[in-house]
Amino acid sequence: MNRPKTRLIPRLLLLSALAFTAVSMALAQEGAPNLPPGAPAAVEKSLLDLFNAGGPLMWPILLCSMGTIAVGVYCFLQINQKKMMPKTQVDGVSHAMQRHDANAAYELCQAAPNVFANTMSSALLKVNFERDLANKISMEQAAGETLVQEETRLMIWVNYLNIFATIAPMLGLLGTVTGMIQSFDQLAAGKSEPQDLAGGIGQAMLTTAGGLIVGIPAMFLYFYFRNLLQVTVGNIQKSVTFMIDVLSGELKLAGAAHAYEEAPPEEGAG
Repeated sequence: MNRPKTRLIPRLLLLSALAFTAVSMALAQEGAPNLPPGAPAAVEKSLLDLFNAGGPLMWPILLCSMGTIAVGVYCFLQINQKKMMPKTQVDGVSHAMQRHDANAAYELCQAAPNVFANTMSSALLKVNFERDLANKISMEQAAGETLVQEETRLMIWVNYLNIFATIAPMLGLLGTVTGMIQSFDQLAAGKSEPQDLAGGIGQAMLTTAGGLIVGIPAMFLYFYFRNLLQVTVGNIQKSVTFMIDVLSGELKLAGAAHAYEEAPPEEGAG
């Protein structure tokens, strides 16, 4: 099973981020220039000072960062095999299908709704043992339609990450343009001293950095959860198809429940 590896990914990302921050701070302290005696000391700016220096466009970039964190946490909680396809429930439904007990399988699905349970429930509603193969074609069609709806519902949240990954760098680029315009206005007014141009250039660089700081993690999370969702939905589709074959009698395999317990391991990011 790859479940421990999947749970380890967010922890490794967090540790990597902390290590990168610590190394950056150490390099910044070591790389500070040694000023000659009597020279004015460099002004230390806090994170809030840098945010204010970035101008008004830093506010929508901040909103994008908050949205990325919120959607990322939601996807982390909802898009995983344990949530979408609990093993205990799947095993219970599988054994009920082995006994051709559609009512028991349906009750298990209704007791704990999730992507697998909703898909299986829609198929079980079409069961008719008086028809050929217990009305298998209708069961597969109903299950397929429900699974597509469930995937679309979760994919909406994943797409929000793509939106933030696109908008944040664009806002940073807009801040770059407005900052450079501000600097050129200073030049047009005859102010060519470095301190006259520093404000606009600083705003340009800060907004660009802010947009990239938000956009890069958002893009990574988008691809990660998109692939995770696709793999999990594929596992659910395979499991539901297997159970429908067993219930319909088309698949007659001795020890089929044991074969199902060797289903594909939990999904990875890619």
